[in-house]
Parts: sequence; structure tokens; C-alpha cells
Amino acid sequence: MAADTAIADVGDSLLRLLREGMSDLVAPNSIVLLSPADVEGQNVSLTLFLYYIAENPHLKNQSSPYADDRGKPPLALDLYYMLTAYTSVQDITQKTLEEQRVLGRAMRLLHDNSLLYGSRLQGSLRGSDEVLHVSLNPLALTELTSIWHAIPKQHYRPSIGYVVSPVLLRSDPDASAVPVRSRKLTFGESGVEL
Repeated sequence: MAADTAIADVGDSLLRLLREGMSDLVAPNSIVLLSPADVEGQNVSLTLFLYYIAENPHLKNQSSPYADDRGKPPLALDLYYMLTAYTSVQDITQKTLEEQRVLGRAMRLLHDNSLLYGSRLQGSLRGSDEVLHVSLNPLALTELTSIWHAIPKQHYRPSIGYVVSPVLLRSDPDASAVPVRSRKLTFGESGVEL
């Protein structure tokens, strides 16, 4: 099970997958984990932007095989990403076609690798028995517009949403008190014990 670095390790796993699968189309180092707000002046072909994190409602109260020795289940998260293509081509038609090629390839790769596990995982996830589900998360035009309006100096670009789930963060056994195993109650001055 993943450590505190699980969120970053998921990003690293996705980045590696995209870089390996698109190296014949774009330079691997032009695929980055980056907010569209930070793209200006960068040599970027594709960004994977983590724009939202939520607790997985389906796993919140379920018993988990990953529970710690106190029975406390891990924090199960859903990670929401926005995938956006860029190109430095100036001709508007060629620019649009190139961005659509890049976006199409990335979408196919994520579809073909919708289950990430084993050697596809990086960092603390590597060697674990975790399986991450990568799912297309179509964003309504209003959602996309809201995201793009929140990004200064950037114009709307064709983008697609993905959700990666479940990302499990285990509890730190030292971070919480030891559970009560027994107790002794005393009532009144007579010291009656229960």
C-alpha cells in the first residue's frame, strides 16, 4: 500500500506511461505534469494536470483488506486529471491537427492501460498489489469552461478529463492514539469498580 507519496507516484506512473507510448510522436520530455497556467514559455506537447482530489465515496466505509492493525482503513482517493495537447506549429489548421493527434494518442494509451498495476506503477506503488483504474471522465462544457476561466492568460483548449481510483493512503500508526483495550470505572467515594 502506498505511502504519503501515493498521489505523486500516480502522476509519475501516468507520465511514464504517456512518455513511453508517445515517443515516436513527441519528445518524451515535452509531456509533463503541469497546470495550463504554467505552460507559457515551456516546450510542451501534452500536460496532465491534477485539478481535483476527492475521497472515494464507495470505499469510505467499507472494510478493507488494507486496514492497519487497529482496523483503520486507508484513505481512499479519486484523482481527477485534465489532459491537454499543445503544439508550437503556427499554421492554424496544422496546429489543430497536431494537437488532435497528440490528444488522440494519449487517450488511446490511457484506454489501453485502463488498469495500472505491477511494473506500470512507480515509487511507493511499485511492487505493491494495488490496481489503479484509469477512467475517462468526460467534463461538461460548463466544467471545462470553469477550469479554463480560472487559469490566467490562457485560452480554452480541447481537453479531456480522467479519474484515477482508488489511490489508497494508509494511516500512520504513530499519528493516532492507541485504541482502548480495557477500562476501569470508579463511581463515587466508595470506589465501586465496574
